[in-house]
Amino acid sequence: MDNFYIAPTPSSPEVDFRFDTHQLHLRGESYPENAAAFYGEVIAQLKAYLAGQHGRAIAVHIALAYFNSSSTKMLFNLIEALDDAVEAGNQVALHWYHDAEDDTILEFGQELHDDFPAIAFTSHPVGQA
Repeated sequence: MDNFYIAPTPSSPEVDFRFDTHQLHLRGESYPENAAAFYGEVIAQLKAYLAGQHGRAIAVHIALAYFNSSSTKMLFNLIEALDDAVEAGNQVALHWYHDAEDDTILEFGQELHDDFPAIAFTSHPVGQA
């Protein structure tokens, strides 16, 4: 499967899914005008990749400085697809990056960890505390 890349814009994150090395990255800010349209293709590519994985270790790195409420729903759907991959026998490590002083993004990451306990979750504070 070909790798999948979307360049960042001021309102949408960089998507760098390196399927060949099983490394998935989301970076930047996420408040696209239509989050469902933006993330629809991202999630479709992710699900297509995950369908062919069995017993694989997959690393996911999410470093979003800001995301709006419609992006929150789409991020939840993305993590849900990763949780399905764990149930199918894969190992998923989610690395959640957040500003050390941003409690909102930290708390959303903790909610994901609570909602999807099968995913190995690591919180990474960035910047000065």
